[in-house]
Amino acid sequence: MTDQDGYCPSCGQRVAVDRDHMKEDLGQVAGVSDRGLRHSRNEDAMHFAVAETTSGPVAVAIVSDGVSSAPRPDEASWTAVNTGITVLAEGAERGEDPAEVSKMAVKAAGRAVTELADAGGAPAATYLSAIVSQRQITVCWLGDSRAYWLAANSPVQAGPDATIDITGGSKRVTRDDSLAEEIVAAGLATMDEAMASPQAHVITRWLGADLPDPEAHVEQFSPSGPGVLLLCSDGLWNYRPEAAELAAMAMPAALTRPLDASADLAKFAIDSGGLDNITVVIIPFPPRADASAANNHHG
Repeated sequence: MTDQDGYCPSCGQRVAVDRDHMKEDLGQVAGVSDRGLRHSRNEDAMHFAVAETTSGPVAVAIVSDGVSSAPRPDEASWTAVNTGITVLAEGAERGEDPAEVSKMAVKAAGRAVTELADAGGAPAATYLSAIVSQRQITVCWLGDSRAYWLAANSPVQAGPDATIDITGGSKRVTRDDSLAEEIVAAGLATMDEAMASPQAHVITRWLGADLPDPEAHVEQFSPSGPGVLLLCSDGLWNYRPEAAELAAMAMPAALTRPLDASADLAKFAIDSGGLDNITVVIIPFPPRADASAANNHHG
């Protein structure tokens, strides 16, 4: 139930009536989530906020992808982002350690998704969060939703499997909790070979009652220059998995027009086939005190 402005009267959270295509722009962070072309509903979810602190604005965001093989995946992802974002935003406002805040948020989200289990089964979802302050980026995840660092100036071309090592170039920050990633890590196949497997997208960690108390990953880094943090579900990276290629598509617009860049990347995924739900969230770094949301005609 929502009030006339679309907010829940009990918890105060904004509730999306139609999740098929969502846009949100807070200036410091913006995103788009779309049902795509093949799914009957959008089982992805996103939520973000900007905390005002004495050190300047801090952007917090969460992307979650409901597990389609489990019941009520749309409810699982929605529960994960709405539960976790409150913990992230309040922790950022209080100036608490971002790594610890990230762990608290994912645990809270995990408990909330676990409580959705009933006789019909255990809903499940991936989880990916970010805290972006003036000097540091903190990412926390379970599953195969990904974070990428897209550098404004990228002299270093990352390899296809390169993960976080910020040396001025664009890089993938997260490592998938998936069978494909485990096969590659074990030296049994290349990433291209592993991704061609029917089991490529079987995830090995998630939120939900059938995996109690999973251990989330946390990565922190301090970029040497400007850029953006891109958070996305596999509905985007399936079509463009390499950081350098995503940077070429998104930059430089993403630095000053994150909503437009998010919409462009989502449209690219739809135009490429739209086989899955697509969620794209972009957070420019460093956060700027004068950043403003796009005006209303953007949606």
